[in-house]
Amino acid sequence: MQILLAAIVVLPLLGAVAALLPAPPGLKGKSPDQAVLRHGVTVTGAVLALSVALAAGFDHDDPARMQATTDISWIPALGIRIHLGVDGVSLPLLVLTALLTFLSALYSYVKMPDGPSPKAFVALILVLESGTLASFAVLDLMLFFLAFEMVLIPMYFLIARWGGDGRERAAWRFILYTLLGSVVMLLGLLLIGIKGGTFDMVALATDNGSGLSHTTQLVAVLAIGVGLAVKAPMWPLHSWLPDAHTAAPTVGSVLLAGVLLKMGTYGFVRILLPIAPDGVHTFAPYLAAFAVVGIIYGSLVCLALARSGAGGDLKRLIAYSSVGHMGFVLLGIATLTPTGVNGALFANIAHGLITGLLFFLVGAVKDRYGTSDLDRLSGASGAALYGKAPRLGGLLAFGAVASLGLPGLAGFWGEMLAMFGSFEPAEGLSRPAYLTFMAIAGFGTLLTAAYMLIVVRRVCMGGDGDGSAGSAHAPTSLPDVQPYEFAAWTPLVALTVLAGLWPAALLGLTDPAVQQLLRGGN
Repeated sequence: MQILLAAIVVLPLLGAVAALLPAPPGLKGKSPDQAVLRHGVTVTGAVLALSVALAAGFDHDDPARMQATTDISWIPALGIRIHLGVDGVSLPLLVLTALLTFLSALYSYVKMPDGPSPKAFVALILVLESGTLASFAVLDLMLFFLAFEMVLIPMYFLIARWGGDGRERAAWRFILYTLLGSVVMLLGLLLIGIKGGTFDMVALATDNGSGLSHTTQLVAVLAIGVGLAVKAPMWPLHSWLPDAHTAAPTVGSVLLAGVLLKMGTYGFVRILLPIAPDGVHTFAPYLAAFAVVGIIYGSLVCLALARSGAGGDLKRLIAYSSVGHMGFVLLGIATLTPTGVNGALFANIAHGLITGLLFFLVGAVKDRYGTSDLDRLSGASGAALYGKAPRLGGLLAFGAVASLGLPGLAGFWGEMLAMFGSFEPAEGLSRPAYLTFMAIAGFGTLLTAAYMLIVVRRVCMGGDGDGSAGSAHAPTSLPDVQPYEFAAWTPLVALTVLAGLWPAALLGLTDPAVQQLLRGGN
């Protein structure tokens, strides 16, 4: 298990180096480009297999215990160690990362985005995977920061070199926002490490803030929280996200929404809750307030983009929906209760599955129809997917109802548990304030249902409310779901249904670990 976890983190990095080397003559296939894309599928597939093996070998009877641990001195003068491990909080995120990266590589093998050499594309995807996996596996504050930063450069180049219109501006906004947030976060991490006497996250969590003064905890939570909130993304630090998603290639949007956003909320749970509990308790009501504003704001923007004549972009709409969905995650964390935090972690996984699927589907619609503009996808000359590509239309409708939180699908449980946590927040938090937050979040679910159903009506049915659902000049059919798309999307659909019908499979892993983190690792 120890070697398995280390291999999961390191293998993508080695694969990235190998991707830049010339392909051996016997493995070139039809072309060197095909060989390197096949290499990406092979390496990410191997990482996924190792992740599944790690999950199978995980002691599910004791998910609160750090397992598969490695603890080696790296920089003795600074007390920095190569400390790896997984528990019930990080294991699902590791498997989700490995799955989405493999599906992205599989999709790209057939549908490579327009841009420079596939060698660089595959290498960047693998470096991105390694950094993300490391973020969920490391247990040293400095290593967490390095892994957190490791993903920025690959994502910047994926957007800037393989993106669509406005890609350079979107890439610069992404890198500047996240780098500025990371600088502030680094100061907070150094403050905790210096004042706490160690950078070891397990030791600091066990101390439960006893070695840190109240002032130190306040400053640390503010600094680290800002850096994590940018990546989450929390309103009003979210403005880099819509541009990045709109400009990114399909697989870039899938990985950005499904994996990278989770790093911010994971940092709140892994670092701030157990290490600086007093500081988090002070800022929790403000975090909850920002979270519910984000829920309403994201939903209202989506409604504005979805209406007829607004010229809204479907990719941009899905991006803004992430601001609302991640608001539920932040609200769950801000309750400081096991119910709320478990809901936040569940919503993290659900969002990765559902929004990853939605970005795949929107990319497919754009490839077929040449646009993701909602006004062109609906009305008299629109896509009308139910009639022209019924399987694609059915999958888009499935993704939409899963995203709006339909009971029986994965999106329901995380939002419900986050609101349950708000109904009875942790001791010392104002219950009237949190009941207000719960009511606002509940209203946000209604807005989410409204804009998602509008999208389904306009894109899948082709109507704009004016009685026009087709035209003699519109194409009578579009290519329906292709085999490679079926292979890439089926796991996400299946897991969305499975998590919705059997939430205990995930909650059984996270709950003991969350209980222990909230007790300070004891």
